[in-house]
Amino acid sequence: MKAGVRALGVAESFREGTSTLAGAVVRADRAVDDLAFTTCTVGGLDATSAVERLWTALDRPDVRYLFLSGIAPAWYNLYDLHRLHDATERPVLSVSFEASPGLGDALETEFSGDALDARRAVYDALPDRHPVDVNGETVWVRAVGCSPERVTDLLRGFTPEGGRPEPLRVARLAARAGETFRRDL
Repeated sequence: MKAGVRALGVAESFREGTSTLAGAVVRADRAVDDLAFTTCTVGGLDATSAVERLWTALDRPDVRYLFLSGIAPAWYNLYDLHRLHDATERPVLSVSFEASPGLGDALETEFSGDALDARRAVYDALPDRHPVDVNGETVWVRAVGCSPERVTDLLRGFTPEGGRPEPLRVARLAARAGETFRRDL
């Protein structure tokens, strides 16, 4: 992968009420090019819209990929990967760092009625998770707009060490700092 290829990584940090989302534009050579912040509602249904706001605010046509940390930030505020793919016209990868049985049972336990129906519609439309070995660690990935082979190449290309792709590592650090700043105001 060429050193100047850019990805937008999005991660979140929350304590209560609202969650801070950070977007980090990072090149494959680890250079950070840009940062942006927004919020979404803990337990809401606005995480996808929040990522769309980040994308628009950054206005970076040079970004070629969108990496999301997980699929359900801010307490089951699910990302709609297909909608994000359509909005950005870029491949979208949701990367999880732990094995899990999925969210189906948890959604049924935590929600009912319209709140459950809205989440099930998004969750049931998601592509399956697939394990990918990155530097001797396993991550689990859902991808839209990208072949499984390309997903593996992208993850390895953006992960110089360890198992966390650099755009997501930087976004996670920024989200934590942004959340602390926002809460200390």
